[in-house]
Amino acid sequence: MRRILKRNSCRLYLLAVSFSLNLLAGCKSTNVSGLENGDLLFVTAKETGLSGAISNVTQKQKNASFDHIGILEKNRGGTFVLHAAPKGGSQKQSLKVFLKDQADEGQRVVVYRLKPQFKKAVPAAIQRANSMLGKPYNFNYILNENSYYCSDFVERAFRDNHVFKLEPMTFIDPKTGKTNAFWEGFYHQKNLKVPEGESGCNPNGLASSDKLERIRELK
Repeated sequence: MRRILKRNSCRLYLLAVSFSLNLLAGCKSTNVSGLENGDLLFVTAKETGLSGAISNVTQKQKNASFDHIGILEKNRGGTFVLHAAPKGGSQKQSLKVFLKDQADEGQRVVVYRLKPQFKKAVPAAIQRANSMLGKPYNFNYILNENSYYCSDFVERAFRDNHVFKLEPMTFIDPKTGKTNAFWEGFYHQKNLKVPEGESGCNPNGLASSDKLERIRELK
């Protein structure tokens, strides 16, 4: 009787261990499986504050609006996100931490990928992005060589291969036809003129590129 109980206990233990390993593997594959080096991670925008203001003047797709973007790098050391963020500036962050940061803010991450004919640009872009790490965040969103904002960081990484392009920025609220009130106050506090028409880029503009294809949302 004791042998039978012991045998059954061992079987239950092995089943429990197997279930736990499968669960962990499933969690890992949910976020990492299928991701490729050079994938672009777009973060969905909020409806208010700076995020909402970015969305208000840049949204191009009815069902998608983003306020942040990073480049995925997969190497022997792990899976990372290269990006420029207000907290930490231009940085290399583990994918796990990056996803947690977005989840904590109630934002989602959507994966886009270069179409096959443009993937040759990825190695150089990863190298370029790594060379820009350590630069501070550009809180003025006016292009300069000493600091970067998120889409600026990504555009520069792929610039040598002309994957993306700079466009005249606009801060006009499409509903009123006037400068968005948030941006008017934003630049007034900095004693700067609203950079209407100056060259720049934004996550929504990059997401609308015909060189990209939407892959899936990370969950």
